[in-house]
Amino acid sequence: MLETSLSEQAEMLREMLRIRLVEEAIVDRYGENEMRCPVHLSIGQEGVAVGVSAALRREDKVFSTHRAHAHYLAKGGSLKKMLAEIYGKAEGCVGGRGGSMHLMDPDEGFVAGIPIVSSGIPLAVGSALADKRTRKDNVTVTFFGDASVEEGVFHESMNFAALHKLPVLFVCEQNLYSVYTPLRERQPDRPLSDLARGHAMNILSGNGNDVEEVYALSTEAVEKARNGDGPSFLLFDTYRWREHCGPNYDNHLGYRSEQEFQEWRALCPVENYRNKLLASKCLQPGQEETWAAEIDAEISEAFEFARSAPLPDIESASLFTYA
Repeated sequence: MLETSLSEQAEMLREMLRIRLVEEAIVDRYGENEMRCPVHLSIGQEGVAVGVSAALRREDKVFSTHRAHAHYLAKGGSLKKMLAEIYGKAEGCVGGRGGSMHLMDPDEGFVAGIPIVSSGIPLAVGSALADKRTRKDNVTVTFFGDASVEEGVFHESMNFAALHKLPVLFVCEQNLYSVYTPLRERQPDRPLSDLARGHAMNILSGNGNDVEEVYALSTEAVEKARNGDGPSFLLFDTYRWREHCGPNYDNHLGYRSEQEFQEWRALCPVENYRNKLLASKCLQPGQEETWAAEIDAEISEAFEFARSAPLPDIESASLFTYA
């Protein structure tokens, strides 16, 4: 497996911690009813976002889904602009027009979060096609959940990307559920990687809660794409802790058991990586507390920015409706 330096290990832990604390802060404030949009949280899935993004350059491009916070932040998106967007303010990353599910920060290579299931996949393929035709050595990543493989455009995009050897990574976060329906009730019993094998795709799979494993596999796929050797399908097992949409826990609904949740809770990507670095003395005692204080200060400043930012002018309502 690819070895990581002490600075890389520390940065990946800090970034996972930052994403966790940002989303927990959203949870704490969501009940104030000032964030007037749905939120799909990534708590429990931080390892995939951070591990993949650590393998990318700033100019590499990312397309995400309705569950975009972790991808956006890991790719370098502005926290202030993200929170302002969730509050519907003019200083938001899309002017307060989109909310949580429509994040973007092109300057950092985060092209778009797109809520319609599978819709970001063909856009990422188009991005990779454009880069190949203009002879840029950029790589494009499309994140999606396991429900996206049930859409026809997933297969069309995989086929086209493989045929033309495009520099694109198909990153599937397999968290077992499409809203309240488990994978076993939606698809036959076979690995999702079999779908990629049918398109002659390079396949890599691993533990999505192990950020170093995600980083190593992503680095391998990125180098392959950047060298002109075509796309890869990356399958990462992970698990969302909170409800599909919203800030709460929902194990009481019965679609998943408390036992299953606790088993995955014990695989927390943040806690387990912290313990690993402490055991190997790659993390100094007290370092995480210092990071947490810095991140909390950043979060407080970002929320103050979002709350005090102006609402969009009513005169701008008709802008950007048509191209």
